[in-house]
Amino acid sequence: MSNTVISALILLVSAAAAWAGDEPPTPESNKAAIDLVQTHANYIWTLVAAALVFFMQAGFALVETGFTRAKNAINIMMKNLMDFSVGSIAFWAVGFGLMFGASSTGWFGTSGFFLSDFAPGGDPWVLAFWMFQVVFAATAATIVSGAMAERTKFVGYLIYSVVISAVIYPIFGSWAWGGLLNGKGWLEAMGFIDFAGSTVVHSVGGWAALAGTLVLGPRIGKYGKDGRVRPILGHNMPLAALGVFILWLGWFGFNPGSTTAANREIALIFVNTNLAAAAGCVMAMATSWFKFGKPEIGMSLNGALAGLVAITSPCATVTPLSAVVIGAAAGVLVVASVLFFEHLRIDDPVGAVSVHAVNGAWGTLAAGLFHVNGLDWGQVGVQALGIAACFLWVFPTAFILFKVIARTVGLRVSPEEELEGLDISEHAGVAYPDFEVLAHGGGITAAPAGAGYAAGAPLGAGMSPVKQT
Repeated sequence: MSNTVISALILLVSAAAAWAGDEPPTPESNKAAIDLVQTHANYIWTLVAAALVFFMQAGFALVETGFTRAKNAINIMMKNLMDFSVGSIAFWAVGFGLMFGASSTGWFGTSGFFLSDFAPGGDPWVLAFWMFQVVFAATAATIVSGAMAERTKFVGYLIYSVVISAVIYPIFGSWAWGGLLNGKGWLEAMGFIDFAGSTVVHSVGGWAALAGTLVLGPRIGKYGKDGRVRPILGHNMPLAALGVFILWLGWFGFNPGSTTAANREIALIFVNTNLAAAAGCVMAMATSWFKFGKPEIGMSLNGALAGLVAITSPCATVTPLSAVVIGAAAGVLVVASVLFFEHLRIDDPVGAVSVHAVNGAWGTLAAGLFHVNGLDWGQVGVQALGIAACFLWVFPTAFILFKVIARTVGLRVSPEEELEGLDISEHAGVAYPDFEVLAHGGGITAAPAGAGYAAGAPLGAGMSPVKQT
């Protein structure tokens, strides 16, 4: 709605109120009416944006399901369902207070647990703000699911989801965003730029994902004794593509919604978000085409996500041209990063570490390099400090958490359960009951030489569930 229309409505509301009270409108009453309409618009926009970000849970679930095997589809859907559900309770009880509660040190909040800052008759903005923030917390949690897919115990994943939503994500978030409500973070006090969370959300999830993959180890059959990488192909790439389109849509709530205000600034953020995603997709396709001889679908999809992750930090502070450059670099970087982690024999079935951790760091650094006010090396230094602080907090903490889970309730399923599929062993179900599911020889169907990413992409080029293993 244009400012002209809003102004006209405000004047009508003000005049009607004055007429009802037999008093002519005054500048003060006009201003009060303007403020009221703007406040209501801010609530509506923030909650609509929160709904869009919530819909990203569906996108992540579809991407992870499509990139992995049919025998684990139910397990993946359950993980994405429950990390939001248990994460919401944990963030309500503890995480929101740690992240946005009053803080005298800048390290974490000490009030607002169980939404205690809101009382009947209190400021309802706390509720709208909580709703927008809880979907961000859920995004950080669900990133880890894809990297740990096809071999993680469900109960261990539930425990992890509670801890990251209650402690790991909120504490770093308080350093960068605490001042958005009642807190004050030491990073934000230094001028750290992370408008919508390239580091606060995506790198937090990405570094936790890296810790999880290292503790778990690779899937059975992923790496041969001769050192070669064996492709484990995704069973439904159309499903994965649909997930990416949903995530792309959700990002229009993720980035512009971070204004928490219905104003004109969201137009630039919309444009920058879309351009970076498009550039990332094109460059990832081009890079995979050059590298493998064919335009690979998995890399192209992750290129779009990499562009979205990278622009999340600088979306409000760079020009559209810079957004294209940032997204294009992310598209190349995600392909190189996937190959790098494959070389290290780190099995990440969906490329979550490359998309979210690596490109989250790149986007945060780019917020300083491409700032609309010009290059400021001091700002770049602050950005680098924020990136390092995120890694040094999240990775060791998550690594210890996963080790403790592994030593107690267990983190990885047995080899027999992994070969059979987690749908049956963990949930007593089959995602595709009308299709024959074959389990043999470690659950691997090798791609023919020269077919797509024959060197062993974790993303694959699709596989029919009829012969899915």
